[in-house]
Amino acid sequence: MRRFNYIAVSVAAALVSISMAAQDTVITSKKQAELIIPRPALQPVQSMEKVSAEAVDTLETANPHIRILLMADYTWKYIKDPSYVAAKEVFSEHWTHDYPDPYRESLESLPNEIGIWVVDSLSQYRCPNQTKVYSKFGYRHRRRHQGADLPLQTGTPVYAAFDGKVRLAKYYKGYGNLVVLRHENGLETFYAHLSKILVTDDDWVSAGSIIGLGGSTGRSSGPHLHFETRYRGYAFDPEWLIDFNSGVLRHRFFTLKKKYLNASSNYVPEDEQEEIDIIEGDTKDKEEAAKKAEEERKAAAAAQYHTIRQGDTLGALARKYHTSVKKICQLNGISERTVLRIGKRLRVK
Repeated sequence: MRRFNYIAVSVAAALVSISMAAQDTVITSKKQAELIIPRPALQPVQSMEKVSAEAVDTLETANPHIRILLMADYTWKYIKDPSYVAAKEVFSEHWTHDYPDPYRESLESLPNEIGIWVVDSLSQYRCPNQTKVYSKFGYRHRRRHQGADLPLQTGTPVYAAFDGKVRLAKYYKGYGNLVVLRHENGLETFYAHLSKILVTDDDWVSAGSIIGLGGSTGRSSGPHLHFETRYRGYAFDPEWLIDFNSGVLRHRFFTLKKKYLNASSNYVPEDEQEEIDIIEGDTKDKEEAAKKAEEERKAAAAAQYHTIRQGDTLGALARKYHTSVKKICQLNGISERTVLRIGKRLRVK
């Protein structure tokens, strides 16, 4: 097996707790979001570059739901345990491969504002097709146009915008070849008029995965990608989330307002100064975030690990590495009564 020069493999406790809290907490405003995560994490996200390196191994962390994925190019990233994500109710309720809208809910039943984590510190984003929007969300020729049309040449790769699961992958009426992905936050993204579908029902895909090739199938006047974002079956302008011209994701945390679900509600920044604040960020917060990141990097570089062998005890390890049992337990998220498994790696410093 290829040997790696493992640098930091410990998960920063604050980062992990923030990410899990973000996914499991119902948040209804940006102010509430700022109480849970630092402001820099609310800034826009650049579209990821296509990664060609293969994954070769995974490592455990102190959080059982988080893994470290090691790549063949000696890079690594945090990922969520797929079994943890798959168990979430969002991937079982109203789940069908037959038609685009499985919810059939009334608009009145939805809250006026819905707080949605679009991506967190453990997930990524890829613009499905970076280009100028030539046909926007709204009414077109007196008919509802529920997405953004993005020009492309037939055969151009179309990327999954976020991590998710394929709910529908087939030819469907005016959409032509259609892929619908459902995401952990409850959003669904639609990719229509494809010349070829490269995924199947119930596949799990990562942000940046090629899910199909651009085309002009279905009700289409020429090659383009029809891209939709939906919540509980209701479409809203994808430009509330994505600046397709630059490829930038506008928000990590997004407050979806019920009025956005109206077919005539196009993207318009409601507060220009707030938009500027989000994009530019707060200088002080940026400096603090950079300082914290450097401290975490130094701590990770100095980390020491021990592989459990027969006869090892927490007390013996504490004496050997000149630390305390309490400190070892804190570093690994275990208690003094935890049974040490032979072959398991513990962080000791």
